[in-house]
Order: sequence, then C-alpha cells, then structure tokens
Amino acid sequence: MKREDSKFSRAVMAAAILVSLAAVWRHYQPPNRDLAFPAGGIVIGVDASFPPFAFDNAGALEGLDIELGEAIAAEIGLPARFVNISYYGLYDALITGGVDLLIAALRVDQSRRNEVRFTQAYFDNGLVLVTAANGEPINVNALSGAALAYEYASGADSRIRAWEEEGHTIARLPYELPTHALDALRLGQVDAALVDAITLRLYAKERAEWEYSRQFVTREPYAIALRIDREDARKLVDRALAALKDRGELARIVQKWF
Repeated sequence: MKREDSKFSRAVMAAAILVSLAAVWRHYQPPNRDLAFPAGGIVIGVDASFPPFAFDNAGALEGLDIELGEAIAAEIGLPARFVNISYYGLYDALITGGVDLLIAALRVDQSRRNEVRFTQAYFDNGLVLVTAANGEPINVNALSGAALAYEYASGADSRIRAWEEEGHTIARLPYELPTHALDALRLGQVDAALVDAITLRLYAKERAEWEYSRQFVTREPYAIALRIDREDARKLVDRALAALKDRGELARIVQKWF
C-alpha cells in the first residue's frame, strides 16, 4: 500500500470514529426543551370524537387524552394547546408540523415507524378474558368446554377461532354487542366473556356493584406519537409519561375517565 493510500485510510477511519462518537454523544445528551419545543409551548393534536379519551363538551375539550396532555406539559414545564383534528388527518398534521405531538388513543402502528416515533404505552386496549369474581377461575390454557360469550365478527371472534384451531373445544356464544356478552356473564349465563379493555372498563364503571376477574389475552397499546426528527421532544414526553406512571398520576387519570 502506498503511503498516500495509508494516510487516506487513516483519515477516513478517524472521520468515521468522530461521526460515531458524535452520535453517541447526542444519544446521551439530556434533551433540550428549547430545541424540542421552540415556540415555548406544546401543541397537541387530539381527536375529539372518541369519548372518554377526548370529546367536545359545549366547546371545551375534555377527556383522558386532554388531561394526560395537560399533565405531560406541566411535567415538562410548558403550556399545552390542543387542536381538534379528524382521525384521518392526525398523522398529516403531525408530519407537516401543524402539531408537536398526537395524543389520540393511537395504536402503536409499526407501518409508521419511518415517519413517527411512539412513546411508551399509556393505555392497553387488548382483549380481556372476564369471569365472575366468585366463579371458577378460567385461564387461556383451560378454555376447553367453557361457555364463552363474545361479540360476533369482532377481534374476540377471531381470537376464539384461533384458539379452536389450536385444539381448544369452546362453547361459543356470539352476541350482537360486547356489552350483551358481559350481560350474559353478569347474569350467570356463561362461564366467561371475551371483550376489549375499553368495553369492560366502561361497562364496569356503570355497575359498581358487579365484581369480576379479568386477564389480558392480547395487547393493544395506545401511545403518543411524535415526528421522527423530534428526538428531544420524544425523550421529554417519554420521561414525563414515566414520571406520571411512577407517581400513580397516570393510573388516577385513567381511573377517573373509566
């Protein structure tokens, strides 16, 4: 190898090392609030057509997502402003810079990983297997022979069919609505019901006297979405969300609206 080639190779290697060190330095640097939210506030996109997460109450936005957004902004130390956006326009508003982040009961969408970043989950709307509190416990591995209520042509329906393909023999009892499936369980007509977590929470909230047991059988996390190029903002929001979880504030907000 010529001396010039060797010098060039060393220079390229040194440049590559410097680039790597710069990337590591940026990764471990604490997030900069002024860089994350240069306007001095946090603009949050919401969908006010999905109570109890967000809804319009005589011109005022209310709901779980609204209260969570206010709590996160307060944790970061900035004011929050909410923008009501139709569900199908949420990501466009985020990517074009119309809002800083989205809190809109959004599922973690893997197909959008090249456009946005998601925080840790703040709610799980997975399917739950519900049984009577004083009944015989039923778990996913002991479903054979159980009378199971569910909503026809729903995610629960698909999950039950998958269990049957795995060899479980289930007495399937389909209902028009998931609340009807829970009615059947509450009245002692079935052994268990399979519904999503939101349905169960809202149903149980209206029937405080009803006692039940439940276990998640699938996961459907809801998370906050931010632009992929706003890493400082994502870190700040994620840290704020973690702090709210640790203090029990997130659980309090969820309990309030469910």
